Amino acid sequence: MADTVLVVEDDPDIVELLELYLGGSGFEVVSASDGAEALRMLEARPADVALVDIMMPHMNGYDFIKALRERSDMPVIIVSARTSPADKIVGLDTGADGFVAKPFDPLEVVAYVRAALRRWGAPGRPEAGAEEAAPRCLTVGDLSFDPERLTLSRAGEPVPLTAAELKIMAKLMSSPGRVFTKAQLYACVSGEDGPGGEGSVMVHISNIRAKLEEDPLHPRHIRTVRGLGYRIDA
Repeated sequence: MADTVLVVEDDPDIVELLELYLGGSGFEVVSASDGAEALRMLEARPADVALVDIMMPHMNGYDFIKALRERSDMPVIIVSARTSPADKIVGLDTGADGFVAKPFDPLEVVAYVRAALRRWGAPGRPEAGAEEAAPRCLTVGDLSFDPERLTLSRAGEPVPLTAAELKIMAKLMSSPGRVFTKAQLYACVSGEDGPGGEGSVMVHISNIRAKLEEDPLHPRHIRTVRGLGYRIDA
């Protein structure tokens, strides 16, 4: 039985990024856009660990953790752009068990979740020596992304990509045919949203095409949608 991670976050791009990496690592992921919604979800369906933003509408992360601690000791990891020592102290004193700063590397978050489950011994985690669920590979045409090994292959041959390039490919391959904006792709690389990194996304896409496409000037896999962003085709 897969462990369940509750993501309490109001930014849909960050939720999607965490769903991609946590789901690809064998976890079941559910999400809520604020603390009040998360508490209602937990009444109907328990989770094994929670990833919680601080700044959210209706009920912020601090208030959610306070309310949660009245009924559960499940591990809670704050994932927030508020990274001052005071914010971290308040979060930990409120009942959080860890703190990850935005922008974050999604693999770091996966590692925090695994560490929390090892430490707190979530009941849904397999016993030592038991076979764990294999992470799901993403396949689009002749491309395959392995989220466990963090590798991309084309027609069975490895494609040497950097960590940032792998994150972009994982994002694009999560929804073939869907157009992702440069801001969305920047968020998946950096863990924070905003237009400031759109130029770097264009550089990453150019580098990926140079490594992936037979003819980078006439790409077959990664298509530019003028004025919108990029999509991946089979």
